[in-house]
Amino acid sequence: MSESNAQHLSSTWKHVCVRDVADSIQYGLTASAIDREDGPRFLRITDIQEGHVDWLSVPSCKISKEDIPKYRLKQGDIVFARTGATTGKSYLIGDCPDAVFASYLIRVRVSQKVDSRYLALFFQSPDYWRQVEAGKRGIGQPNVNGTVLGEIELPLPALEDQRRIVAEIEKQFTRLEAGVTALKRVQANLKRYRAAVLKAACEGKLVPTEAELARKEKRSYETGEQLLAKILNERRKKWQGRGKYKEPALPDTTNLSELPEGWTYVALESLTLKASDGEHFRPKVIDHGVPFLSAKDVRNHGVVFDDVLFVSPTDAEHFRQRCDPAFGDILVVSRGATVGRCCIVQTEQQFCLLGSVILLKILPQVLNRLVMWILKESQVLKRLIDVSGSTAQQAIYLRDIKKLLIPFPPLAEQERVVAEVERRLSVVEELEVLVSANLQRA
Repeated sequence: MSESNAQHLSSTWKHVCVRDVADSIQYGLTASAIDREDGPRFLRITDIQEGHVDWLSVPSCKISKEDIPKYRLKQGDIVFARTGATTGKSYLIGDCPDAVFASYLIRVRVSQKVDSRYLALFFQSPDYWRQVEAGKRGIGQPNVNGTVLGEIELPLPALEDQRRIVAEIEKQFTRLEAGVTALKRVQANLKRYRAAVLKAACEGKLVPTEAELARKEKRSYETGEQLLAKILNERRKKWQGRGKYKEPALPDTTNLSELPEGWTYVALESLTLKASDGEHFRPKVIDHGVPFLSAKDVRNHGVVFDDVLFVSPTDAEHFRQRCDPAFGDILVVSRGATVGRCCIVQTEQQFCLLGSVILLKILPQVLNRLVMWILKESQVLKRLIDVSGSTAQQAIYLRDIKKLLIPFPPLAEQERVVAEVERRLSVVEELEVLVSANLQRA
């Protein structure tokens, strides 16, 4: 502890080292864990998870009866990880079965003049961790030995003050845990609300439909089906693909929910100028050049270039002949932990894509933001993943996303739906940022 901190200590407090308040500082038993019902439990570093031990899952070990008393754990003991990724982490033994501890742990048996709970709380403090970091030894595998642990300093009040401090900390921690639980509940409610907004948007229940407004205002309107007919006619006229233009098949909506008046179902491919995916083989990368993005670079609000690979301009030109992402295009992650995540490209910077991302170029007569929000709706995403048939890892295939049937409202209604979705979800995002920040502080 620093001299300035020491000056603030009450006269009833004093500086001590861990060795001064420990009856013993001891290394654990060197043995192999075995599965058997008799004999003491054999506590290892890996059995301590998130500050808890599931004693029912802790194995036993081979140990002689003579050695059991030497390594036996009792309530109030504190054990430390002395090596590995969790070096310095401690655990206060509470109620436990007959158990001994393994060699990668150090046990501090606390003396009668110290409340072990007070000591255990100090071992979670920044001052403790500063001293541990300073005392770590080893290059490949940092470790803390019993001598280093024994030399760690701490402020020690009278025993009654220790107990009062412990009681106050536990009271505040109880309040903090209740606050964290409430924040997590808010997080879950925001997630559910987001899903409800997107579900209502896809069902035509988020804003008044164009059909309802047209009747109220006694006017005609262009239905989604009429708009789609115009789009398909335009596509037919401008067809420059290989072979003869093939009319899209009528969608099979047998297992789909009924849509509001004026809406229709449409295969996603019918709303695109192009649907493709990135390179299926990892190209030769260079230090500088054209960014080559993968699934990790596709975020909810656009693509990022923080940690990307680069390919040569020559390779990029070749890759972009097949898959040429540009401003306003939709990108969909097709596999991996973030499968289904999608965004609209918000940059004019040229880049290429790996095969883990699907590109959708939406026709100008359709709001690309509407398509993106539909793709984010949980039931639409579930249909897309289910149809892939993938089992080992969730995936979305280009052939399936082209055939995906999505709800299609009149153009004027598209604009209202998108505006309302984005208005509501902008509030959700602000709250999520606030909740996340408070959870981090907690």
